[in-house]
Amino acid sequence: MKLAVYGKGGIGKSTTSCNISIALARRGKKVLQIGCDPKHDSTFTLTGFLIPTIIDTLQSKDYHYEDVWPEDVIYQGYGHVDCVEAGGPPAGAGCGGYVVGETVKLLKELNAFYEYDIILFDVLGDVVCGGFAAPLNYADYCIIVTDNGFDALFAANRIAASVKEKSRTHPLRLAGLIGNRTSKRDLIDKYVEACPMPVLEVLPLIEEVRISRIKGQTLFEMAEQESSLYYICDFYLNIADQLLTQPEGVIPRELSDRELFNLLSDFYLNMSNSKNKQAANSLDFYLV
Repeated sequence: MKLAVYGKGGIGKSTTSCNISIALARRGKKVLQIGCDPKHDSTFTLTGFLIPTIIDTLQSKDYHYEDVWPEDVIYQGYGHVDCVEAGGPPAGAGCGGYVVGETVKLLKELNAFYEYDIILFDVLGDVVCGGFAAPLNYADYCIIVTDNGFDALFAANRIAASVKEKSRTHPLRLAGLIGNRTSKRDLIDKYVEACPMPVLEVLPLIEEVRISRIKGQTLFEMAEQESSLYYICDFYLNIADQLLTQPEGVIPRELSDRELFNLLSDFYLNMSNSKNKQAANSLDFYLV
């Protein structure tokens, strides 16, 4: 099974991806996580350091694939999850999609691409071009990480449009949304009501999720020192269990930008009006 994790930049895709990878490994699966970001920090919480990228390794070998060995590019992280960082072209030059293609090509040359039960692509930011959408060419399922806010759901809608487009030529489905670090889900529910898709999980708003990234540890590893965190791990295990059932998934029908803007704007305006009415009623009560 091949998974591609997308979402708005800074939404917590890498932290979510690493914890899902561990959860899948805890279910007995052999897992490879591929970071698809020039920052090459997708697997940081699994390995505890920034591993060399495939593109840098290829450059150092003058692109002689036969001179590259698996141990040059595949690093084992926490929980026996194997890690690869694709890297990226220099800023302002080249295409991220090319780098993803070269990464897959090299892993196939090393006879590694088909050795895993699960391959998870952690993809940078929003889908803004065909290059960033390249991991969808290899994926069985797309997972979108969002929060309960306007910008993240706007990005999620764009990603849903990419999934629909890629599904025309690839056996790709959207597995669902993951709400990350949010205390509410009302806007998420409003969106999936208009654009039907599964919500795999809504992760709680707790500081330890952010701290895990800074520490370079997954929540599973942190829980070994602080048992009170085990309940958070159950959220990721629940996501893993849903994915391992090989769900049917959906081909999403994204909203137009105007439809989505109106939907989200109306939600915020109605919420604001409701609060104003409550405040007015409270004032009337005290005046009486």
